[in-house]
Amino acid sequence: MNLTVIVLTLNEEANLPDCLASLKPLAAEIVVVDSGSTDRTVEIAESFGARVVTHQFETQARQLNWALDNVPMSGEWVIRLDADERLTPELAKELPVSLPKMDAAVTGLYVKRRVFFMGKWIRRGGYYPTWILRAWRCGKARAEDRPMDEHMVLSQGRAGKLRHDIREDNRKGLFHWIARHNGYARREAQTIMAPPADNEVKPSLRGGPVARRRWLKVKVYGRMPLFVRPVIYFLFRYFIQLGFLDGRQGLVFHFLQGFWYRFLVDAYILEARREAKRS
Repeated sequence: MNLTVIVLTLNEEANLPDCLASLKPLAAEIVVVDSGSTDRTVEIAESFGARVVTHQFETQARQLNWALDNVPMSGEWVIRLDADERLTPELAKELPVSLPKMDAAVTGLYVKRRVFFMGKWIRRGGYYPTWILRAWRCGKARAEDRPMDEHMVLSQGRAGKLRHDIREDNRKGLFHWIARHNGYARREAQTIMAPPADNEVKPSLRGGPVARRRWLKVKVYGRMPLFVRPVIYFLFRYFIQLGFLDGRQGLVFHFLQGFWYRFLVDAYILEARREAKRS
C-alpha cells in the first residue's frame, strides 16, 4: 500500500505494541515521532520496523506539522494515529480496497473513533460516533495551530468518509488519565483565551463534523456561565443522551470527562482572567 502512518509518542511502551500490531496487515510505512521517551518506546517501534525520529515536543499540532514538513514520507496517503489508538481489523481491511479507488477530488477522509475506558466501549452520551479527519493525501492537510483540540485542515479538495473505526484504548490506567486531562484542561483554557489560529476550522452548522461540533461548543456551550455549563453538559450527556446505559465504567467516564474536566477548564479560565486583571 502507498500509505504512511505517523504516530506521536512519549513513554508509550504500554500502548504502542497494540497500535503498531494493528498496522501489520497494511505493510505501510510507519514513522514514529518521539519526544524523548525514557522507557522502551523506541525499542518497540524499531522492532515493528518503524522509522523513529526525535523532536522536542511543544504541542500535538506543532509536532505533527513538524513531521509533515521535515520527515520524508513515501506514501500517497498519510494517516495519523495516537499511540493509544489502533485500527480495527475491519478498517485495516477497508483501507487497501478503498484508498486506491478514491476519487481524485477526495483529499481527506473522516473516520469514526470508538473510545474504550476501563475496558468498556463508551457508546452513549453523544460519544459515538465521533468523526475525525485522520487520513489525507500527502501534502494536502495540516493541523490547526492550537494548544488543544487541534484538527486536520485540508488545503484543497474535499473530505469523504471511511466505513470502519479507529479504536482508542489507553492502557496506562486511571491515574495517568486524570493527570493527562489536567494538562489538557489547562491547554484548552489557553486555547479559549487565545486568538484563533490562521488555519482554524470556523464554527459552522453547515460545515463538516468538526465545524458543527465547534459551533455547538462556541455558540452554545461557550455562552453559558462558567461552572454552570459543566453541570448542564453532564446532565444532558448522562441522562438525555443515555450515558447511564454505559454502566459503571460509563458513570466514571462521563462524570470525569463530561463534568470534572469541563469544570477544571472553567477553573483555569477563571485563574487566567484574575491574573490578567492583576497585570
